[in-house]
Amino acid sequence: MTTFIDTHAHLYDERYDDDRAEMIARAAAAGVTQIISMGDTMAASAQVVADAEQYPTLYAAVGVHPESACVLTDAERAQLLTWAKHPKVVAIGEIGLDYYWEKDPKVRALQRELFVTQLNLARAAGLPVCIHDREAHGDTLAILQAAGRDLTGVLHCYSGSLETARELWKLGYYIGVDGPLTFKNAGKLPAIVREAPQESLLIETDSPYLAPVPKRGKRNEPAYVVHVAAKIAELRGETVEEVARYTTENARRLYPKLKMG
Repeated sequence: MTTFIDTHAHLYDERYDDDRAEMIARAAAAGVTQIISMGDTMAASAQVVADAEQYPTLYAAVGVHPESACVLTDAERAQLLTWAKHPKVVAIGEIGLDYYWEKDPKVRALQRELFVTQLNLARAAGLPVCIHDREAHGDTLAILQAAGRDLTGVLHCYSGSLETARELWKLGYYIGVDGPLTFKNAGKLPAIVREAPQESLLIETDSPYLAPVPKRGKRNEPAYVVHVAAKIAELRGETVEEVARYTTENARRLYPKLKMG
C-alpha cells in the first residue's frame, strides 16, 4: 500500500470533536501513516501534545501563530522548550508572519519580533520550524536569511514566488504543498511545484482548511492528502508512488523524531 505523511494539520480543531478517532482511522485507511498536528496558540499547543500522546499516528508541533502575536512571557518560553523535549514534538510551529489579516504596522512589528523569538527557541531546542507566510514574503525571507540561516524548516502552504522559493531552497528550507495546488486559480504554484527539487517538497492538508478538489468546500481531513500527491504527480510527470516515497523521505529528514511507520 502506498503510504503518505500529512505534515501539517490542525486536529485539535473543534470541528473534529465528534469524530476525531474516526477521522484518524480514515487517514490510516487511505495510507496516511503519520500526521503532524500543529499548535498555533499556547492552548492549542498543549492540546496537540496531549493528542499525540493519545493517538499513535499523531505527532505535534508547538508555537504561537502570527494572528495571535504577543510578547511571550518567560513562563511561556519555558513551556515551549519543555514541550520541545517531548518525543512526539517534532517542530516549533506554526510560526511566522501574516500581513493579509494584519495591516497595523505596530502589530506587524510585533509579529516579526515573535517570529525571531520563536526561531531562537527552535535553535535552543534543536528543532526545525514550520512557517506561516501570508503576503509577507519579503520580510519572511529577510528574517530567515538573517536569523534562520542555521535552522531548517518548511514554508507551509507555500504562496510566494518562484524567485523566493529558489532563495528558500538555497537556505535548505522546504515548501509545503496543500489543496490550493488543485484549485483552478492555483496561480503560480503549479509552475513552482514543477521546478521544485524533489528533496524540497512536502505534502500537507492544513486540515480542517483548504480541502483539495474533489473535496473542495468540505471540511478537510488528512486522508485527503492523497489528492495533493496526485496533483503533484500529474504536474511533474511522476507516479503517485514516487511522490509518496520522496515526500515521506523528506518529512523524515526534516523531522527526525518521526518514527518509521
